Amino acid sequence: MTVTVDKRAAAAGSEGFLRQQRPRYGELAIKAVLFTAAFVAIATTVAIIVALVVPTVEFFSEVPITDFLFGTTWTALFNDPQFGVIPLVTGTLVITLIASAVALPLGLGSAIYLSEYAPQRLRQTLKPTLEVLAGIPTVVYGFFALTFMTPVIQAIVPGDSLPTTFNALSAGLIMGVMIIPTVASLSEDAMTAVPNSLRQGAFALGSNKRQVSTRVVVPAALSGIAAAFILGISRAIGETMIVTVAAGLQPNLTLNPLEAMETMTAFIASAGSGDVPTGSIEYKTIFAVGSLLFVFTFLLNMLSIRLVRKYREVYE
Repeated sequence: MTVTVDKRAAAAGSEGFLRQQRPRYGELAIKAVLFTAAFVAIATTVAIIVALVVPTVEFFSEVPITDFLFGTTWTALFNDPQFGVIPLVTGTLVITLIASAVALPLGLGSAIYLSEYAPQRLRQTLKPTLEVLAGIPTVVYGFFALTFMTPVIQAIVPGDSLPTTFNALSAGLIMGVMIIPTVASLSEDAMTAVPNSLRQGAFALGSNKRQVSTRVVVPAALSGIAAAFILGISRAIGETMIVTVAAGLQPNLTLNPLEAMETMTAFIASAGSGDVPTGSIEYKTIFAVGSLLFVFTFLLNMLSIRLVRKYREVYE
C-alpha cells in the first residue's frame, strides 16, 4: 500500500513538473497572427467570388448564357453588342499554347541541368540569374514583344504570310520566356528533394547521367513538375499586359497566330480602363468574362492538386 501511494505521488510530482507553469504569450501571439493570415486569405477569396458572382448573375439575366458561351461574335462595346465569348477564349488558348510550348520544355530542361549537371557554385549563380526574369515588369515584356520580337518574326516569315504588327505569336513567345523561371525553379526544387540514394542506386546498376536524370529523378519528382507546369499555364492564362500590348485588342476568331487576337484578360483591362458606364450591360461583361477566367484557373488548380496527390512520392 505504501508503494502504491509513493508511485502515485511520484506520478503527480512528475505531472506537476511537466505541466506548463505560465502561458507562453509569444506562442499565443504567433498563433493569432497565423490565424489572422489564414482568415484574411480565405475572406479575400470569398469576397472576390461574391464580387464576381453578383454582377455575373445580373449579366446573365439580360444575356442568355448559351449566347455567351457558344456565340462566335464579340462586340460587347459596340453599338450593336454581341456577347459570344468564343473569340476571347480562342485567343487566350492559342497564346497560352504558344507560351507553354516555349516555357515547359525549356523550363524542364533548365531544371534538369541545374539539379543534375551544374556544379554547386555554378548553380548558385545561374538560378538567381534565371529568376531575375520573373522580376521584370510584364509591360516591359509586352513592349519587347512588340518592338523586337514582331520585327524579327516579320523578317523570318515569307511575305505572303507576313504577320500583322499585333499578333499572337510574338505575345506567346515572350510570355513563354516570362514563365520559364516559374517552371524551372519549382521543377528544380522538386528534383532536388529526390533522395540521393535513388541516384546512387541507379549509378550502381550501370546507368549514366542522362538515364539517371530522365528515368529516375524526373519520374520521382513528377508531382512537383506537374504542379510547376500547371502553375506556369495558369500564369499564362491570367497574364494581361503582354497580350494587351503585343497581341492586339481584336476579338478575332482564328487559329492563325500571325493575326491579332484578344484574350479574356486583355478585354477586362481595356474595358475596365475605358469610359464604360457603371452598371450598364457593357460594364457587367467585365465580371462575366472574369468569372469565366476564374473557372478556368480554378479547374487548373484542381487538376494540379489531383496530379500532386496521384504522383506524390514519400521518402523516409
